[in-house]
Amino acid sequence: MLFDMDNPPSEEYFGRCASCGENVVGEGTGCTAMDQVFHVDCFVCMTCSTKLRGKPFFAVEKKAYCEPCYINTLETCTICSKPIMERILRATGKAYHPHCFTCVVCHRSLDGIPFTVDASNHIHCIEDFHKKFAPRCCVCSEPIMPAPGQEETVRIVALDRDFHVQCYRCEDCGSLLSEGDNQGCYPLDGHVLCKNCNTSRIQALTAKATTDL
Repeated sequence: MLFDMDNPPSEEYFGRCASCGENVVGEGTGCTAMDQVFHVDCFVCMTCSTKLRGKPFFAVEKKAYCEPCYINTLETCTICSKPIMERILRATGKAYHPHCFTCVVCHRSLDGIPFTVDASNHIHCIEDFHKKFAPRCCVCSEPIMPAPGQEETVRIVALDRDFHVQCYRCEDCGSLLSEGDNQGCYPLDGHVLCKNCNTSRIQALTAKATTDL
């Protein structure tokens, strides 16, 4: 029984307080929140006990918190240090606002986009990471990185130097050394040459040496 039927409350009855378990009787003595009835004096913040009737509050697992106390329970963004009120983006073991999770180079949002980190754990979009850290071609000085939409690329290393496939050419005749009839590098005195041009240089050097004698 909620109360003695032989001695019913003289004032309006609203139910049992979800906090203290006593009857809530009389106009102005109770309030409803989270589908429950409370005495006005019992409906308080779980942390600081501030009365919450008529004030904004946050319900967490059927427990009420005032706004300041609720905010204090939230994780803060690694970038801006402000509390994360809505969706949390987790990456590299840290929490971020989705709009704060950006590339350190181009500042583009990386929410839902592939990313990587450098040795200092700085976040980069894939493109800027390659631009920044990819080996550079010794011919054109541009980074050797995947084409748009690709995940991998080919890097040619010769004479301790890096080349794009299309830049790996004979220094004398310009023929591509990675494919075709002149495939293969025949270096001479630090120069990248095809077989024919290597032979021609050796013949020229031999002829000069003979002439000098």
